[in-house]
Amino acid sequence: MQNKGLIKFFAILFALVSIYQLSFTVVTNNIESKAKAFANGDSKKELFYLDSIGKEKVFLGHTFNDVRAKQINKGLDLEGGINVILQISVKDVLKGLANNSKNPVFNKALAEATKNREGNQDYLDAFFIAFDQVSNGTTKLSSPEIFANRNLSDINFTMSDAQVKTIIKKKVSESVESAFRVLRERIDKFGVTQPNIQKLGESGRILVELPGAKDIDRIQKLLQSTAQLEFWETYKTDEISNFLMAANEALKKTEKNVAAVADTTAKKGTDVESLLKNKAADSTATKKGENPLLDLVKGGGQQGSPVLAYFNPKDTAKVNSYLKRADIRSLLPAEQRFARFAWGKVNTKTPDVVELYALKTNRDGVPPLSGGVITDASESFDQMGRPSVTMQMNASGAKAWEELTGKAFTQQSNIAIVLDNIVYSAPGVSSGPIAGGRSEISGVFDVTETKDLANILRAGKLPASAEIVQSEVVGPSLGQEAIDNGIMSSVVGLLLVCLWMVVYYGKAGWYANVALLVNLLFLFGILASLGAVLTLPGIAGIVLTMGTAVDANIIIYERAKEELRAGKSLGESVIESYSWHGAMRSIIDANVTHILTGLILFIFGTGPIKGFATTLLIGIFTSLFTAIFIARMFIDKDIAAGRKLNFTTPLSKNWFTNFHFDFIGVKKWSYMISTIVVIGSCISFAINGLDQGVDFVGGRTFQVKFEKPVNPTEVSEKLGKEFGVNVEVKEFGNPSQMRIITKYKVQEEGIGVDKEVNEKLYSGLKGYYSNNITYNQFINTAEGKTLGVVQATKVSASVSDDIKTNSYWAVIGAMLVVALYLVVSFRKYQYSLGALAAVAHDVIFVLGLYSLLYKFMPFHMEMDQHFIAAILTVIGYSMNDTVIVFDRIREFILGNRKGDFNQIVNDSINTTLSRTINTSLTMIIVLGIMFVFGGESIRGFVFAMLVGIVVGTYSSLFIATPVLVDTMPKSDKKEVERLHAEANAQKEVEA
Repeated sequence: MQNKGLIKFFAILFALVSIYQLSFTVVTNNIESKAKAFANGDSKKELFYLDSIGKEKVFLGHTFNDVRAKQINKGLDLEGGINVILQISVKDVLKGLANNSKNPVFNKALAEATKNREGNQDYLDAFFIAFDQVSNGTTKLSSPEIFANRNLSDINFTMSDAQVKTIIKKKVSESVESAFRVLRERIDKFGVTQPNIQKLGESGRILVELPGAKDIDRIQKLLQSTAQLEFWETYKTDEISNFLMAANEALKKTEKNVAAVADTTAKKGTDVESLLKNKAADSTATKKGENPLLDLVKGGGQQGSPVLAYFNPKDTAKVNSYLKRADIRSLLPAEQRFARFAWGKVNTKTPDVVELYALKTNRDGVPPLSGGVITDASESFDQMGRPSVTMQMNASGAKAWEELTGKAFTQQSNIAIVLDNIVYSAPGVSSGPIAGGRSEISGVFDVTETKDLANILRAGKLPASAEIVQSEVVGPSLGQEAIDNGIMSSVVGLLLVCLWMVVYYGKAGWYANVALLVNLLFLFGILASLGAVLTLPGIAGIVLTMGTAVDANIIIYERAKEELRAGKSLGESVIESYSWHGAMRSIIDANVTHILTGLILFIFGTGPIKGFATTLLIGIFTSLFTAIFIARMFIDKDIAAGRKLNFTTPLSKNWFTNFHFDFIGVKKWSYMISTIVVIGSCISFAINGLDQGVDFVGGRTFQVKFEKPVNPTEVSEKLGKEFGVNVEVKEFGNPSQMRIITKYKVQEEGIGVDKEVNEKLYSGLKGYYSNNITYNQFINTAEGKTLGVVQATKVSASVSDDIKTNSYWAVIGAMLVVALYLVVSFRKYQYSLGALAAVAHDVIFVLGLYSLLYKFMPFHMEMDQHFIAAILTVIGYSMNDTVIVFDRIREFILGNRKGDFNQIVNDSINTTLSRTINTSLTMIIVLGIMFVFGGESIRGFVFAMLVGIVVGTYSSLFIATPVLVDTMPKSDKKEVERLHAEANAQKEVEA
């Protein structure tokens, strides 16, 4: 080996750098352990402890904040916390840019884009296509009614649609960037350690990860609140009460479930306000059910109050449907025709009632004053000691506020403070116009709410609504369980692989083990230096790396054994085995195919899958370096010192040798068996289908722990009644833990829907707990939590379409890219055809097995992103194994072997069989350990890889090679046989 000194220098340097990078993780974990011990389970106290030492120097002159930033970050499946993908509504952005245009072509195009958007297609592109189809050239995007308005000075009515599209794309991109900045500002002030927020391409989606976050509802509100702050004048009760009475009378004639009124003639002079306040006191009060609107009233507002009436929160949707009807709104007097009804904020102290307000709006719906004028906000307390938010306005806002409060003082009216269409308070003005632009929001707040509201107002409003289209919530106790399982599977897998290498290769096996340990050091060092996030699938990738890491050593050692059997010296054998014509070409070809599938996995994967791909890719490169250079340094040292070195042990000396199996001769049987498998799989697809997880169809998944074993069927029936739709319940790991899947309102978005689902789940399951578990205890995560929801996942229908599309292209792309590489490397398409046939066979086999068994296996076998990662890994491994065989075939074809073409191919397979068996065994060992110890959440993922490795080994021997032989032209076969015959004849003459 040339340049030994240089390689040794870089290896030592790389090892020192890796140790240095990993030291930050060790120091951080030590300090965080002290914080946990100090807090004794109190997460706020733990956070305070870590914040208090954030700027203290704790290691080599670095502050704790610096040290923590350089550690290996743990993913949510290991740390616990919340991961969400927010979709910024491009539809809302377009409406804003068009100044809420009423143009029918524009609005129909928006509706069509929403309905017809295809998986992975940006909403903006779908809108442009829909607009072109709907307008059919009759309306231009630059119409003054659409984008050539006062909000968009960049566009004028002379522009073509193509020019406008370019500008609109830029404006939408700016809006998403603005939303990204606003969300980052909010999250930075939220108080979680190491939050992560990033834009996902140009899709309008934003990924937010909050490790350690526990209050689910609060975080969802923080992220989704648009912070649309508005100040409106309000109507008083006595100004709107006549309309409410008239609306009630009109509704009597149209509502089907309302009984006929016994006495339809109300006594003249009836006090409407009295009826609103207390229907029982009205002398003409009728039987319950006869007043569709007024029967819902829980109490009326005082005379002169901005509160019209009080209703139960569950009735607000019905009241809204009444008040939005055109025939009902037509009953409003002319001067009130633009009145907008709005609800107050539900008070936790009186959760059964909520106020109804009427706001004085105008034709355009533009408030007298908006939140854009707010320059600062802070949490405080009002004169009565209630939590409040104090705001400071800019100069123009201060002037408008003075005019608005002055008008309210003169008219003795109220000003509603409306945030995201909810009235937080509607105070009157008792001391004249308020100058200086300083104002206060008080009302039904707690301290946490005022802190979040001040944070939101300081950060500014989102340019459009942000809906959570995908989310994952993991409890810290589940994360710790995943870490324990990951460590267990890693240690056991490492020990077994090392033991096998020593048993099979003896002293050379020890050198391979040293290279493996150095490989792990390098791998973790790189992960730390890149700031990569370690996930549970990432740990699986590391364990898998241990199996593949020894593969290069196995290929080299097997080649060295062949050279030794051929009569070469140890030194000559080692040189030949490490040469390009020895093992290097096979190693490079095999690993390039693995790298290509890993890259596709990285490009198309998200979250944990990207973490798996990252560790897999890094592991491939570090494995190559350590196998080729580190192990050889020890081998060369033995050769230089004249020490004996064998690549076998007395026990393994004759293992997997002298194979003479006719693989090509049994191709009819292998074709028949594989054809039956493929046909059987297709029949199963048609009859059983596949268990598509929420990643592919949308929905919500909850992992719920109970106090004692429960019956899944009983739980399913109970939740089915609660949700009103079928709810799937499966045992997950043990009888006291269930995996609950529901598609209830999966098409709807918003904070309210998420909370509604959580509340229904709690309502349906709380009876299974004997300790009167509260909603917060059940839903929110906490340190050491062992009951209730320990993990929750949500995937919207739009995101599931994208995931399905990405998965399809990932699998097809991996197969085609690797096939293209084989064409380039081997110069004949038959090699690619054989490899593709083998891979297609493997994928169909694994899918068919999952289709057959998912109803019966004790672990989940869902089609989700983890499953696609397993399929891509199987493709990479199957290609890897096939390439090793193909490389030997190419070598033998170019040599001077005896026999016909089929015999040459058979010899190629038989001479590589020891490598194939060895590599497959090490992979099966580590995957088997992961299957047993890796934890329930990745068991289905590991099972797919385990089956894939076995099938991939079979297909590389019995499918790929026979297909290569059968598709090779007869003329090429005859030419190979002729050249070999001539070479052998010449050799005999020379002898």
